[in-house]
Amino acid sequence: MTDDSARGGDGAEGIAEFAFELGVLKRMRRAGWWHVGVRDPESVAEHSLRVSQLAGLIAAQEGADPARAAFLALWHDSQETRTGDIPHTARPYLGAGPSNEAITADQVARMPDPAARTVREAVAEYEAQESAEARCAKDADRLECLVQAVEYRSAGYQGVQAWIDSSRRALVTGTARRIADAALDTSPLAWRDN
Repeated sequence: MTDDSARGGDGAEGIAEFAFELGVLKRMRRAGWWHVGVRDPESVAEHSLRVSQLAGLIAAQEGADPARAAFLALWHDSQETRTGDIPHTARPYLGAGPSNEAITADQVARMPDPAARTVREAVAEYEAQESAEARCAKDADRLECLVQAVEYRSAGYQGVQAWIDSSRRALVTGTARRIADAALDTSPLAWRDN
């Protein structure tokens, strides 16, 4: 590995390295679902895609910036390339550990400043939960978990109600709560009838 900046380069190598690191998210499974017997749960990347899509839709309904909310959601689990997807049941045994902001800083350290700053700022905004877009993105993460649990329940997996209940309770925007309620009253295949 060579340092692009030491060679007078534009940082493309650092971005390429980060692109390969992000590819890990396509292979990494969401581990919590193994507890209820899902042998091949969705990947972190698959989860993140739907979170980003939902974030944009929630933000549009809430009067926030849909593109910004989707962008924040896109980065919400990117640190899992380094930590793995840690189920909630494991977290009490692991301590606080490094913050997502610290992990992100390490991940983008070899990238040129404009690109690195873009990712660091998105993660910091998401983690701070101070902007409407960050709250929409966080709600999208919770809502995606609820929707995924409903899909797994429909496929015959038992024991997913705790995911549904905790996700629904944690929603803060009116839009996300209404979508969750609709998802609980709608078949995952209802879209096929339209």
